[in-house]
Amino acid sequence: MPTVRVNEANLFYVEHGTGEAVILLPGLGGDHFLWHRQIPALASHFRVLALDNRGAGQSDAPDVPYSIEQMADDVAGLLDALGIARAHLIGASMGGFIVQMFALRHPHRLHRLILCCTSFGGPNVVPMPSESLAVFTQRTGDPETDLRRVWAVSVTERFLREHPEALEEYVAWRVAHPQPLHAYQRQLAAAMAFNLEARVHEIRAPTLIAHGVEDRVVPVENARRLHARIPHSRLVLFPEAGHLFFIEQAEAFNPVAIAFLKGEEVP
Repeated sequence: MPTVRVNEANLFYVEHGTGEAVILLPGLGGDHFLWHRQIPALASHFRVLALDNRGAGQSDAPDVPYSIEQMADDVAGLLDALGIARAHLIGASMGGFIVQMFALRHPHRLHRLILCCTSFGGPNVVPMPSESLAVFTQRTGDPETDLRRVWAVSVTERFLREHPEALEEYVAWRVAHPQPLHAYQRQLAAAMAFNLEARVHEIRAPTLIAHGVEDRVVPVENARRLHARIPHSRLVLFPEAGHLFFIEQAEAFNPVAIAFLKGEEVP
């Protein structure tokens, strides 16, 4: 699979389908695998490019400070490298930070925007519950244990119980494509510094905000606050779904995303 050289880093991406470009951005520590239940559906309608953010997956992980601004510019660099003038963007969690920043730094490059399980950052968000925060900030020293802890707070207890294969698939992938500790810490620092509360109202691209009602990582009230601040945005909530609602309820989310990106009535 291909890489591009952007901002002094080699960035890995996967590409499927043809048509208008849709760029998928994962969250903290994640890579393109996060979108494995979206890529086939989206690729039936669009040219899908799922990027590994710098510091994760198969992209370079330099041990230098990262920023959300830099990662937004990485996306612009990907578009430049591939000769893509404009694209739709979908970002989850920290990926949602990146695509919000892209919308402000590169508005002329953006068609439509989907924000999944994210917030505008800063001190006025509804914070992550302390139990979840500990999972993301306190490592055990055993990568597989840490992965299982992250998954357990990122999905509902029901999904965890009924779909053990999803956990094993996730763990197997991440163990095969480990993230260096320094890169996780660099991404985490970038995410913690993100704050667009005072500027999200400037986003002019058509925006869909999607969120799981039972999110224990980014509480759902953050989606409502984003919706209140981004002009003419749409809000779609997924009951009985957690932070990774698009994995838990892909069959519900995918048609919504496709319709929105096509400018059609959202089901």
